[in-house]
Amino acid sequence: MIWNLIYRSLRQHALSTLVTAGSIALASGLLLTVWVVKTQSQAVFAQTNSGFDAVLGARGSKLQLVLNSIFHLESSPGNISAADFEALRRNPMIGGAIKTAIPIAVGDSFQGWRVVGTVEKLFAEIEYAPGKRYALAPGGRNFKIGEHEAVVGSFAAKRLGWKLGTTFHPQHGVSEKAERDHDELYTVVGILEPTSTPVDRVIWIPLEGIQTMSGHNPLAKAEISAVLIQLRAPTAGLMASNLINQSGGKLTFAYPIGTIVAELFNKIGWFDQVLTLLAWLVAAVASGSVLVSIYNSMSARARDIAILRALGARRRTVFGAVVGEAAVIGVLGAALGFAVYAVLGGAVAAIIQAQTGVVLEPWKFNAVFWWAPATLVGLCVLGGFVPALKAYRLPVAETIAPVS
Repeated sequence: MIWNLIYRSLRQHALSTLVTAGSIALASGLLLTVWVVKTQSQAVFAQTNSGFDAVLGARGSKLQLVLNSIFHLESSPGNISAADFEALRRNPMIGGAIKTAIPIAVGDSFQGWRVVGTVEKLFAEIEYAPGKRYALAPGGRNFKIGEHEAVVGSFAAKRLGWKLGTTFHPQHGVSEKAERDHDELYTVVGILEPTSTPVDRVIWIPLEGIQTMSGHNPLAKAEISAVLIQLRAPTAGLMASNLINQSGGKLTFAYPIGTIVAELFNKIGWFDQVLTLLAWLVAAVASGSVLVSIYNSMSARARDIAILRALGARRRTVFGAVVGEAAVIGVLGAALGFAVYAVLGGAVAAIIQAQTGVVLEPWKFNAVFWWAPATLVGLCVLGGFVPALKAYRLPVAETIAPVS
């Protein structure tokens, strides 16, 4: 009885049902997108370190140093001399704590894609994640020190349309508007397999290629931008951090990387809260539209409801039918919300990958996938109570009586 009433009502008011369900879908999709992107990005960025425990660089902000060296964002805080780093390695209290040290040099790009100088060891020996080492696409090889050769991240190669044998002139600066080409001509000899890390967005060349690039300051030959460090033990990182950062010298030791990245999300936490609040407000308004849609149609339904009552339908049956109609609209909207989320979530994930190299998994299970739709359906049910009460209290005799 109740399901038949619900079906007939939804079919009779199909247009308002679809419009209302659409507003619920938009609210649900927005809420899912905001919540998943917020939680996943915090977790993934904090876990992304390209296989390193710390970064050593010029005196300045730890966060800027990590963003520039690990995520290849921001500008470099400055260079450090190779001599300073070697002196640090010879320090008996710190040198023994360093397991692996990979120097990098930055400052050039190609059409907005960063060109970073490093050593062969990065792609030959380093695990960018536990049990995962860098691999080159078939036919490729690592660059050779002293040669004008490049290894390109998978995402950068795809966007640039590069293949093995492609040649290019690095451009001075890291801006997308950089126009001055260096004289050196580099050849792509390797393309990395996807790693879902910022490494995928970078064009890698030998370290001295950056240091001795035409047009660079001659002093750059003896300088590096940062050193990516693997430690032998966590305690060693704390000791090195205290000794270097509190000495007031020329160096900054950024450790641990995950904690430093988490500071970024703490700083912009208010923005997440604003987006979440807006999503809930949209959800509340959409749920309210269910109330308005059904309530406004009650005048047209009044005579039908009165006839049903006269034929023996109970008050609770009519009440349940109206509330059930609101619930069905909520369920339909919540279901369509996943389609909206597929579009919004996929678009946001693609933008984040393009800008940072970090890959989000929009369809990885998140608790919001069940509690957000359930909450929206609950709000729709609450919205249906008002018109349901109106139907429950409808005076049968007065409504059926003919109007003269």
